[in-house]
Amino acid sequence: QVQLVESGGSSVQAGGSLRLSCAAAAYPYPRRCMGWFRRAPGKEREGVAVLATDGSVTYYADSVKGRFTISRDNAKNTMYLQMNSLKPEDTGMYYCAADRFGCYDAWYEGSLYTDWGQGTQVTVSS
Repeated sequence: QVQLVESGGSSVQAGGSLRLSCAAAAYPYPRRCMGWFRRAPGKEREGVAVLATDGSVTYYADSVKGRFTISRDNAKNTMYLQMNSLKPEDTGMYYCAADRFGCYDAWYEGSLYTDWGQGTQVTVSS
C-alpha cells in the first residue's frame, strides 16, 4: 500500500505560485510529523518545511521563509505546501516525508523520517 502520495508539481515561471499536496494513508499508523524535502539537479536532498500534525511546531528552511507555507488538513490526512514567489533555485523534485513519532529539532535530516512519497517535479523557469 502506498503510504504517501504527492501531487501538484508543475512548470511555472519565476514569481509564480504552486500548491503541492501530500495525501497520507491513515493506516497502519498516524503520522505525527509531516514535511517536504526537495532535491535539485546535482544537489543533495534538503529539508524545505515540516510541521507537527497537532499544530505544535513548524519549521522552514531559511531559503523559503516568507515565501512557502506548510499546512495540513487532518480530517483529510493531507498536507500542503503553498509556494509563492517561486525562484529558479526552487526547481527540483519535491518529496513528502512523514514520521510516526513526531518532529525533531534536526527536522532537516531526512534519515529521521520513516515514510516517503515518490515525489512531484517542480520546475521554475526564469
